[in-house]
Amino acid sequence: MPRYEVLLSATAKGQLNDLPADHRRRVVTALQRLGEDPFAPRPGADIRKLWQEGDLPMYRLRIGTYRVLYFVVGREVRVTRVARRPVAYRGLD
Repeated sequence: MPRYEVLLSATAKGQLNDLPADHRRRVVTALQRLGEDPFAPRPGADIRKLWQEGDLPMYRLRIGTYRVLYFVVGREVRVTRVARRPVAYRGLD
């Protein structure tokens, strides 16, 4: 049973829906596993802390060429983007 609730922003939902079906399935499976532990890298969950603004660090989950960017607030994993690597980080600096 997941310990964290995974929530997607409207942008992330749209980006997820735009993925090809086979890639979308891989990302959805990875998002479900993210609810178990959104911090620790492990097989099937290449997680890295990107930076911290104030109290909320941003994390990245790598799924092949796709990146999921998210924050953890309490018991919620708030996904902000789901995109291919070259696009995922644009406008974040």
